Amino acid sequence: MNLALTVLEIVAPVFLLAAVGYVWVRAGFEYRVEFVTRLAMTLSVPCLIFTALMRTKIEPEALTALSLAAVAAYLVLTVAAFGLVKLARLDVRTWLAPLIFGNTGNLGLPLALFAFGETGLSYAVVVFAVMALWSFTFGIWIVAGGGSVTRALKEPLLWATVAGGVFLWQGWETPRFLTNTLALAGQMAIPMMLITLGVAVARMSAGRIGRALAVSLVKVVLCVAVGWVLGRAFGLDDVAFAVLVVQLATPVAVTSYLLAEKYGADAEAVAGLTVASTLLSVLALPVILALVL
Repeated sequence: MNLALTVLEIVAPVFLLAAVGYVWVRAGFEYRVEFVTRLAMTLSVPCLIFTALMRTKIEPEALTALSLAAVAAYLVLTVAAFGLVKLARLDVRTWLAPLIFGNTGNLGLPLALFAFGETGLSYAVVVFAVMALWSFTFGIWIVAGGGSVTRALKEPLLWATVAGGVFLWQGWETPRFLTNTLALAGQMAIPMMLITLGVAVARMSAGRIGRALAVSLVKVVLCVAVGWVLGRAFGLDDVAFAVLVVQLATPVAVTSYLLAEKYGADAEAVAGLTVASTLLSVLALPVILALVL
């Protein structure tokens, strides 16, 4: 009973804030997703990443181990997902990226913070950064049928991660006034991303929900299995292991839908998969958290 209440306390703020965005749109109020997303990805999330890494007390060796585990996990996921898509005779441009990339930003970061505190957030930022780099290179290449690797070099979150890693490695800190400013800007990220998630889900059509639910279930099982095996193989500590598993198991990112829409893949199918996997995560994430806590 205590474990159930603990899990509920962790996941409830995540879904309640997402519900705010959902209800906001359903009530007919305006919400500019493009503006909010750009603000989050170019300002608040990079500030969150940089300050989380700079201020963390985690040993650099532990962060390095998690980084290597995350890279290995996404490579294994890519190969496994490609095999599944081919086996099921699904369109690679439409289905491969959603199977690989979870909502490690909008959902994974706040979930790690609520479940494991600042230490968990620091670990989650590392997994998020690895995912983002792979998504903005290989992910775009898959969806678009050809993309530019240099796109990742233009992403502020990538350079925020690099800078934060350097500051962590050298033990540097920015002046207090600057640290406080960056931290304040970063605090916008989590509630803003969760509310935006709810808005995006509210505006999507479910579309082919049966197949979407089946694929979502396969994604959860595959991601948990890959995270569990590689987390143990790399000898991660308990918190890093739990964060890796939870981050990999997050539902399909709204970004996958936006990329499908932009580059001419089957956006309706991806929208249905995003909705289905997000709804499934309401049941799956508490169970996963109960297993790793």
